[in-house]
Amino acid sequence: MQILLFTPADKGSTKGNRITALRWKRLLGELGHRVVITNRPHARKCDLAIAIHARKAARFVQSMKNEYPSTPVVLCLSGTDLYRDIHQYRSVTKSIELADRLIVLQKHALTYLHEDWFAKAVVVPQSCVAPKGGVKPLASIFEVVVVGHLRAVKDPFRAAMAVRQLSKDSEIRVSHLGAALSEAMLKRAERESQRNNRYHYEGSLSREATLRRIARARLLVLSSKLEGGANVLSEAICCGTPVLATRISGSVGILGDDYPGLFDVGATDALTDLLRRCEKDSDFYEDLCRRVKRFARDYTPNKEKQAWQKLLANL
Repeated sequence: MQILLFTPADKGSTKGNRITALRWKRLLGELGHRVVITNRPHARKCDLAIAIHARKAARFVQSMKNEYPSTPVVLCLSGTDLYRDIHQYRSVTKSIELADRLIVLQKHALTYLHEDWFAKAVVVPQSCVAPKGGVKPLASIFEVVVVGHLRAVKDPFRAAMAVRQLSKDSEIRVSHLGAALSEAMLKRAERESQRNNRYHYEGSLSREATLRRIARARLLVLSSKLEGGANVLSEAICCGTPVLATRISGSVGILGDDYPGLFDVGATDALTDLLRRCEKDSDFYEDLCRRVKRFARDYTPNKEKQAWQKLLANL
């Protein structure tokens, strides 16, 4: 099949939407399909159209259905689509209604869909391959990584705030990887790095370097206010790195509601307590490690390809 894949993220972007598009292009190519990625919302003749982000892909979906009504459209719903924009923008619900199939990135997202949308929705897990050669954690510190662009929805400085409250004997240090998407965010990150000796902002790294840092870390913190299903969560799982994450649908759908490393959005004290337990309580930390290793078998490239094969077979 000739597949046209729309993502709102520009070529060269390190945003999750572009990472997802590139991964899908590779996996679908391995299944024998020809995939062209575009960020232009214009219809083109193809056998199948795939769009990421209902609100940002609204013009693309409408254009495809106007010009090529018989061409199936598969729409991937982002976290902002599911948990915010679906209640605010008619363009989001219209895109969902026009789409022939819907993709969500974790099972808990299905509970947010209307009954008539639920019938055409499928879960496609996000896969990752851990860095080759093995990466050993630093012996000198208990390294924690935060990986994500500096945006308000990510609550990017929650880990920095949490580690300020640790006792002097703690060896926890936070490394923050990701681009600052505003001057204000950059200044805050730099100021925090200067004033907080447990926090260091490193900016954006290459994907390969980022994966190696995730694999090296003893913990990853995901403090987002909402997520559709964060790429970095499946990356940590595949690297065998335990996660502390906010109790939001996008993370509960991957980690499970009983995962002991969850904390409420904005709960600095709770995150501090979890960080302290991970460093000082070996039984608690090893439990997180075991759980993450069990999750990993569901986030392999083969699992993701199987989900796509099933979806395409049922179109």
